[in-house]
Amino acid sequence: MASDRFDLVARNVRRLRHERGYSISELARRASLAKQTLSSIEAGEANPTVLTLTAIAAALEIPVAHLVTEYGSPVRVRRAQDATWSDGPDGTVRKLERIYGFGYVRTALIRHARAANSHIVHRRHHPGTLHHAYVVTGKVSIGPSGEEVMVSRGDFIRFPGDVPHETFVLSDTAVIHMVTTVPHVSQLGYRQR
Repeated sequence: MASDRFDLVARNVRRLRHERGYSISELARRASLAKQTLSSIEAGEANPTVLTLTAIAAALEIPVAHLVTEYGSPVRVRRAQDATWSDGPDGTVRKLERIYGFGYVRTALIRHARAANSHIVHRRHHPGTLHHAYVVTGKVSIGPSGEEVMVSRGDFIRFPGDVPHETFVLSDTAVIHMVTTVPHVSQLGYRQR
């Protein structure tokens, strides 16, 4: 896990590298850095210098500020046992997430069976896409490739959908209520080539 001190830069470098479709080796080459240096930064284990951040930003074709500013949405998990319910005019409500309308929203129930499709690799979606998943039944490991989180009945997870992501079905069956938000304009104005 990335340390609290360096996780913002780690998350941003990893996300922007995935968004552009670069491997760690390719970005290291473009930034004239050692692959191990870049791997350590993405793992949150290194404290990069201003010169290193400048080289990475130039290779990603973005301002340095985009590496040190909260960008997009990190993975958020809300566990069933930590749920808070409040009385409202329509009944008792458990708030999961706020979604702001700058694009379109797709909502679906997804049923998985372990025997049929235990491991699903999903393609990346339009830049800025977010998945908001509430586990209705069962248990899955879901999220960005290499950062999947195990969630089960009653848990909520939000994660970026514009990077490669995966679902592993861990129970015989699982049902997920999936809300996908897709912006009409990418968050940083970068256009994929």
